[in-house]
Amino acid sequence: MTRGRFITFEGGEGAGKSTQVRRLVEDLRASGIDVVQTREPGGSTGAEAIRALVVSGEADRWSARTEALLMFASRSDHLEKTIRPALQAGSWVVCDRFADSSRAYQGAGGGAEPAFIEALERAVVGADQPDLTLILDLPVAVGLERALGRGQTDTRFESKGLAFHQRLRDGFGEIARRFPERCRMIDATGSPDDVYSRVRAVVDPIL
Repeated sequence: MTRGRFITFEGGEGAGKSTQVRRLVEDLRASGIDVVQTREPGGSTGAEAIRALVVSGEADRWSARTEALLMFASRSDHLEKTIRPALQAGSWVVCDRFADSSRAYQGAGGGAEPAFIEALERAVVGADQPDLTLILDLPVAVGLERALGRGQTDTRFESKGLAFHQRLRDGFGEIARRFPERCRMIDATGSPDDVYSRVRAVVDPIL
């Protein structure tokens, strides 16, 4: 059986990833493609339990290295229980965040050594890299205003401060430059419809 496609969405807080993931999944399903929609941290029973540890509490609850270990523990279960079985069955997987978020959040933002994160990625992700990564890019102040205006209770990452989030945005830009064969930067300003038209302009050629 032909392996399914693996598409990930990345970006800072408030960039609108969840909305764009949902819209793309709806359209792919409407076109007859079997799609698994998932997220990180989370996406499987064990991974969701770890998510509860990571996204709540004070901003400095975990060091960047400890946070990276938790994220990759969650990712390992997610891959084993959800992503790999779906891809092997020929389904497409559309995921709200994946390993690039560890490079950006725990690495560029938090200061964990790149070599440490890359070693974890080799061990956990291996060859199961996304076929396409869409990085939604938005000015930091705009993204944080959107994110904090949603009224959610888990705001640990949003509370890490402006400097952290600027490093985060810069980190995602560097990821796009480092992996141009799979990463595409998407301007996330404007309405959800505007952004989705930019997403489809990237995705449509592979359909």
